[in-house]
Amino acid sequence: MSRRALATVRSADIAGVRDEWLKLYKPATVVRRLAVLSHLFNVARKEWGMESLSNPVELVRKPAPNNGRTRRIAICAPSAQTECMSDADSERRTNEGELERVVAASESRQLPAIIWIAVETTMRRGEIVGLKWEHIDLDRRVAHLPATKNGSTRDVPLSPRAVNVLGVLQQERRRAAVGTGLVFPIRADAVTRAFERAVTRARKLYLDECEAANLQAAPKFLADLRFHDLRHEATSRLASIFPLHELTKITGHRDPRMLMRYYHPRAEDLTRKFA
Repeated sequence: MSRRALATVRSADIAGVRDEWLKLYKPATVVRRLAVLSHLFNVARKEWGMESLSNPVELVRKPAPNNGRTRRIAICAPSAQTECMSDADSERRTNEGELERVVAASESRQLPAIIWIAVETTMRRGEIVGLKWEHIDLDRRVAHLPATKNGSTRDVPLSPRAVNVLGVLQQERRRAAVGTGLVFPIRADAVTRAFERAVTRARKLYLDECEAANLQAAPKFLADLRFHDLRHEATSRLASIFPLHELTKITGHRDPRMLMRYYHPRAEDLTRKFA
């Protein structure tokens, strides 16, 4: 199809390409690719003098995205669930959580701080590795993002924990007499690989603990955990604090409806609001 004139492309051709893509990619990715094709035909018709050109993509059925994630982060290990949930001390409650175990299993110097910044701010992986010290104001507790995924700037409020993490890094940087630059001098793909390795190690340690204690391991604990789930978790946590119109300013979503993909409150958390 790439060697054919736009005017000769029909909806059946697009449907064939769609079906081939579905063999290789998830539905949501195929929908985005079809959107790019549709935009191409629209631009050709409106700006390239091809007024009579039809858009065959509009006639093609779009696959329904079914790869939405609802994964939430466990705050304590299943084997210690009763003790964790009954303890009033929030710090102790999270001692056995998935993130704490991943951080403990990490062999990367930068990953632990990156994990906490991600889950405390809702920032994307690319936004975190692109953070520069010149854009962080710890006094105002704000991180400025001059370029984001949707092309706009954004100021992200920093939680007390995020300020503490960045404050420690800043002190280490001063002691090492390192010049201004990136907060995390690491590539985005390296973050993903380090996170995946840490999750694998944490899961193995958890299974070993369960075996040694003759306990049944929870199949979902420290399983199917991805770095992007941290943004999902952060959004769901902040949704209990901020109204939707304020939350969009933090996460960077232009359309509140898109935000609902990341907002998955626990039923037990909603139940507590009745009190």
